[in-house]
Amino acid sequence: MNVQIFIPCFVDQLYPSVAFNMVKVLRKAGCIVEYNSNQTCCGQPAFNAGFWNESKDVCSKFIKDFSGSDYIVAPSASCTGFVRNYYGKLFEDSSVHKEVKELGNRLYEFSEFLIKVLEIDNFGATLEGKATYHDSCAALRECKIKEEPRRLLSKVAGLQLTEMNDVETCCGFGGTFAVKFEPISIAMADQKVTNALETNADYIISTDMSCLMHLDGYIKNKNANIQTMHLADVLASGW
Repeated sequence: MNVQIFIPCFVDQLYPSVAFNMVKVLRKAGCIVEYNSNQTCCGQPAFNAGFWNESKDVCSKFIKDFSGSDYIVAPSASCTGFVRNYYGKLFEDSSVHKEVKELGNRLYEFSEFLIKVLEIDNFGATLEGKATYHDSCAALRECKIKEEPRRLLSKVAGLQLTEMNDVETCCGFGGTFAVKFEPISIAMADQKVTNALETNADYIISTDMSCLMHLDGYIKNKNANIQTMHLADVLASGW
């Protein structure tokens, strides 16, 4: 199966290892992975900031960069959710409306692609320790992803997964929300990390590096004894 990958801004600029590990897992699953080096942003930052015309320009490029019929896989529910749920509004009644709808049907977040399309949940990964999972708002609310990452993590040898309290509560990142409302954002991160620590977890795992970056900043500032890991890094561990 040929698979196009979309690498979000956070991953491309700050956490490239997540992208490499996603590719590693996809190749182990038998996929032929292709990367269009012309790709840039999905357009979400500008859209969320209210610059819809500027966002539409970026989104138009995304549509061209990922034309065709291949599946598209991204290590981010945030970007996936934006394309699926908001491109239709930006390009409603336009000449590319049908193309946009087809694009949304071909685009998958990493964990849901493994489970729903490839139907593989065990990659022979090994990670010793205890973990708790953080549902990103985009994964849970925009992409309806809940069981897929947990099913994948349940197959990781040596990993004990424990649910934290208020697991579906936001971590406080929310893009520009963390900048505009810093005190509230930090308080929400404090609540999330406190709940994670109460499970005695060694790791907080999620589908989205944006959430994990926010939590990791709080953890390092407080010298908390816990680490953050993207799901792709976990599934690529031990082999």
